[in-house]
Amino acid sequence: MSALPSPSAVAAMRAVLFGALLALSVPARAEELPVIKVEMRDGTIVPTVIEVPAGTRFKLEITNTGASPVEFESADLKREKAIAAGSTASIVFRTVDPGSYAVFDDFHPEAKATLVAK
Repeated sequence: MSALPSPSAVAAMRAVLFGALLALSVPARAEELPVIKVEMRDGTIVPTVIEVPAGTRFKLEITNTGASPVEFESADLKREKAIAAGSTASIVFRTVDPGSYAVFDDFHPEAKATLVAK
């Protein structure tokens, strides 16, 4: 005759199993990705040449230090993100092929930059 585990042992086994399943289902954290920082400010984008890794995931962290909203946009990359004054937003890119891509602020047409993946 075999003894049944105690209720506390069953609860402990469930907790371990749940933790293992949760660990397997959680995707890679965005914090582990390379982070490239960009500043947008009332008609300027800094840096004007944004270098990113080609062929790998990365996060573009965009901070609007200006007094008006901005919109990071790239028709080439098919990405856009509106950012309120004094705010920071991020865009995670799965991969970008090597090359140069035009970037601009849709709210301030004079603000232009180039994203270069290498």
